[in-house]
Amino acid sequence: MVNQRALLALPSLLAVLGSSASPLIARQAITALSTSQISTFKPFSFFAAAAYCDPSTTKAWNCGLNCQSNADFITTASGGDGDAVQFWYVGFSPSQKTVIVAHQGTDTSEFEALLTDSEFVLEPLDSSLFPGVSSSIETHNGFAAEQAKTATTILSAVQTTLTAHSVNSVTLVGHSLGAAISLLDSIYLPLHLPSGTTFRSVLYGLPRVGNPAFADYVDAHASVTHINNKEDVVPILPGKFLGFAHPNGEVHIQDSGAWDVCPGHDNSDDRCSTGDVGNIFEGSISDHDGPYDGVEMGGSGCS
Repeated sequence: MVNQRALLALPSLLAVLGSSASPLIARQAITALSTSQISTFKPFSFFAAAAYCDPSTTKAWNCGLNCQSNADFITTASGGDGDAVQFWYVGFSPSQKTVIVAHQGTDTSEFEALLTDSEFVLEPLDSSLFPGVSSSIETHNGFAAEQAKTATTILSAVQTTLTAHSVNSVTLVGHSLGAAISLLDSIYLPLHLPSGTTFRSVLYGLPRVGNPAFADYVDAHASVTHINNKEDVVPILPGKFLGFAHPNGEVHIQDSGAWDVCPGHDNSDDRCSTGDVGNIFEGSISDHDGPYDGVEMGGSGCS
C-alpha cells in the first residue's frame, strides 16, 4: 500500500527532509562528552561492528578485530543470512556485566534508497509482539517487518543468557538498519521479560523509526543513546514532514571529533544532526559507517 502522505510530497520536498525542530528544543543546552566518557562507548561500538560478521564467526567469537576488542564475550546464539534476514547475535559480556543483543546494518546506498522510497507506511505495532501498546504509536512498516523476523528467536536467546549467567541487564546495539531493529527490540523485550530486567540501547547512524508518539513512548520506556557521525544523512531520514521523529538521546560527532549531547527530539541546533544536515543534499553517506572513536562499521574489522 502506498503512503498517501508520501504521494502528496513533491520531489522538491526532499530538500526539507531535515526540517528544523522547535526553537524551544534548540535552546536546550548542548554539552560535550569528555574523552573518558567517549571511551566508555568503544566496547559497544565494536559489538555493533561485529554484527556485520558472518554468524559462524560470531558464534565462535573469532571475527577478527571486532571480536578481539571484546575478547571475554560468550556467545549464546547467532543467525541471519545477511540478505532476507540481517545477521544477529546474542551473548554475555563479563566485562560489561550485561547480555548483548546485536543486529547487522545493510548496504548504505541501498538503505538510503529505502529511506526515501514512497512505498513505506507508518503503521501501528503488531499487537501480538507488542501487547498493550497503543495503536497511536506507529513505526516504519519495513523496520517493523525486519524486527518481527527475529523477535521471538532473540527473546528466547536473551532469556537463556539471562538465566545462564544470573544477570538482569540487557544492552542492545546496532548500526543503520540494525540500529532501527534494535530500537524496536528495546521496547519489545521489556514487554516479555521479568520486570526487574534493565535495558540500555547504544545505537549508531539511527534513522527515524516512528512517529512522535513512538518517540515519546521510547523516552518513557527505554534508555537510548543514538550516536550520529558528522554529516551522515541517514539520521535525518525519513523526513519529519512525513510524520517521523527521533527519541531523545542523540550524541553528535562533530568534524572536530568532539562528541556533543543533543537534548530533545530532532534538536535543530547546528551542533546536532537535524541542524547540521538541513537536507539530503547537505549530507554525506560516506560518514554513515564512521569512524565512531576509531571504529568503522560495515564489516571491515571482521577478519
